[in-house]
Amino acid sequence: MEVALVVIFMAGVNPIKFGTDGWRGVIAADFTFERVALLAPLAAYVLAENYAAQTGSRLIIVGYDRRFLAEDFARTAAEAIQAAGFDVLLSESYAPTPAFSWAAKALNALGAIVLTASHNPAKYLGLKVKGYFGGSVSPEITGQIEALLNNPPVFDGPSGSLALFEPWESYCQGLRAKVDVNAIREAIARGQLEVYADVMHGSAAGGLERLLGCPITELNSNRDPLFGGGAPEPLPRNLGRILETIRQASLLEEGLRVGLVFDGDSDRIAAVDGKGNFLSSQILIPILMGHFAGYKGRRGEIVKTVSGSDLIPKLASLWDLPLFETPIGYKYIADRMLTTPVLIGGEESGGVGYGDHIPERDALLSALYLLEAVVESGKDLSTLYAEVQDKVGFHSEYDRIDLPLSGMEAREQLINTLACEPLTEIAGRQVIDCITVDGYKYRLADGSWLLIRFSGTEPVLRLYCEADTIDNVQAVLGWAKDWASYV
Repeated sequence: MEVALVVIFMAGVNPIKFGTDGWRGVIAADFTFERVALLAPLAAYVLAENYAAQTGSRLIIVGYDRRFLAEDFARTAAEAIQAAGFDVLLSESYAPTPAFSWAAKALNALGAIVLTASHNPAKYLGLKVKGYFGGSVSPEITGQIEALLNNPPVFDGPSGSLALFEPWESYCQGLRAKVDVNAIREAIARGQLEVYADVMHGSAAGGLERLLGCPITELNSNRDPLFGGGAPEPLPRNLGRILETIRQASLLEEGLRVGLVFDGDSDRIAAVDGKGNFLSSQILIPILMGHFAGYKGRRGEIVKTVSGSDLIPKLASLWDLPLFETPIGYKYIADRMLTTPVLIGGEESGGVGYGDHIPERDALLSALYLLEAVVESGKDLSTLYAEVQDKVGFHSEYDRIDLPLSGMEAREQLINTLACEPLTEIAGRQVIDCITVDGYKYRLADGSWLLIRFSGTEPVLRLYCEADTIDNVQAVLGWAKDWASYV
């Protein structure tokens, strides 16, 4: 069967371009069935060109989350890949993106194509490309896919096969093998631990109960393609319900209480302590380091992104663990995991992965490890965090602002200003260093830092700051927000 792939040009439509993890676009404007039918077989072709020798396979996994029309876009992608001569396993249901990465490796596939826009607002959908090894492909691979858009190959051979598969069972079995699930289940059954999960209407729905084999309190379980009018991103502004639920529960009785928050495709995590306080991965990664290295004595490299907390390298030094820093984007951590024995790799935005797992951020596995840390220590998450801070005498606060821009022209203007007019003072603090590995990270004289960078998928300016007090954090972020508005 011959399949002619034609590049579709439409006025006002953004080009297909891969960001930090996949291509994303506005549904019906940038993200259309025609474009998915064009892109999916090109991605499969590039996966085959790069990984056929390692796998001897022609199999592609296709999965999806719970967004508007996600299953229909996945069917379109699967049929286009099949018509291009590849064998396809199409998921019979939504599942976490890490489950499809797991399937790619477990089933010896060339890779996986996942229809998801992760944490982005409801109007977006996207396409992620995973490799045979069970993680995000490198920028070199996505660059090859983009290059084919202007000169696509013609697939004139026979069609492949297409069948459905169940994505949850093997994935859950693999996760249970890494954690003492029985201890967690028993603590819940005895009333020593209450577990809450906000799945944000996303693909983690039902996941913890599948893994633990017992009921928990799950919030926002229903499918809602509008995500309650917000976005399925684990940030405090989107989490009023679970924060208030746990605060109210903490007033009624004592005991260990943990809240876990999952983004739209369950690769990012945040948490809530027993008093209803939000805990970002800037806090969770040090807790997990303490659980693995401090409590269990495990070894391996720590991988952090440029936006990660300064507490992470201090703890790595305490436990004599090697440290490696990358640009923002989990694919860079995944690349490192393919060549180096890594203990834990994580990013500020909630993506955390482990060297004993696939090279992929995995929120459900992180949730299990956090529950294990609480059960084995008998301590609240915030208590565990305070203990690792005390070990190195480093206490800090952190926050981030996502500032919408008027469009890509405003983005380019800010980029040019940063390049041509170097900042020497920020919020009355002298700039003593600037790192440009990903955006502009300014180290200030008082020990605080500010990172200015741009979203890879949206016209959004991201401002990150860590300082000794929350007042200083807000002062620096406020200065940066004002600076951006006047450029």
